Amino acid sequence: MESRRDVFQAIADPTRRAILTLLAVQALTPGAIAGNFKSSRQTISRHIQILAECELLKPEQNGREIHYRINATQMNEVADFVEPFRRLWEGRFDRLETIMKKYQPKK
Repeated sequence: MESRRDVFQAIADPTRRAILTLLAVQALTPGAIAGNFKSSRQTISRHIQILAECELLKPEQNGREIHYRINATQMNEVADFVEPFRRLWEGRFDRLETIMKKYQPKK
C-alpha cells in the first residue's frame, strides 16, 4: 500500500517549515533556497520535492531557471484543523483575564 504525503507530513519537518518561511517573502530558485541552509543541496532538493508533491510550492519556469513560490491556499487545510483549538484557547485566556481583573488590587 502506497501512502500519499499530506500537508501535515510536509510541515512536520523544521527544514521544510523554514523553506516555507523563506518563500513566504519571495520566490526563489532551488540554489537560492539551499544557500540558506547548512544541509547539502541534495537534501534541500528532497525537501523541495516533498513540499511540491503536497502542492505547498508552485514551480514557475523563468527562462532556464525554476523559481518556487509558496502556494498559501494549500495551508488552508492546516488552518482549518487549527482553528477550533485557537478558538478554545482564546476563550480560556479571555476567561482567565476576566478572573484576574476581579482580583487586581484596588488603587
